Amino acid sequence: MINIYNTNKSKIILIKKGNKCNLGPIKVANSYFSRLKGLMFKNDIDYILLLTTQKNRYWLKSSIHTFFMKFTIDVLFLDENKRILEIATIPPWKIYSPKNSSKYILEMKEGYASEYNLNVGDKLDFSSEFK
Repeated sequence: MINIYNTNKSKIILIKKGNKCNLGPIKVANSYFSRLKGLMFKNDIDYILLLTTQKNRYWLKSSIHTFFMKFTIDVLFLDENKRILEIATIPPWKIYSPKNSSKYILEMKEGYASEYNLNVGDKLDFSSEFK
């Protein structure tokens, strides 16, 4: 079963120096197959894909792949407190392993992280229904 939630009420909020900014709509991939598929075969996206990692899989260091993807993506790796641990820009047909394990992974269009001035240490928030 693939669980990807898509609702207009789901959004990601950047909290920076007491200010809040809506980063946009999200879809959630929280099953093995939905995380495996991710953004494969998509021509473009107008949302952020939130991948949740399994607790017993932290030893994998939250590695991701961009096989069968048609565009470069920005990827944010977040801890359990939803703070950005690492930001990477990954082209198609690559495997990427972050320096540390993460609880949440956000995949978005290339350039999105710089457009919103996202930095390591920034805190994000999203609906608790996706934990």
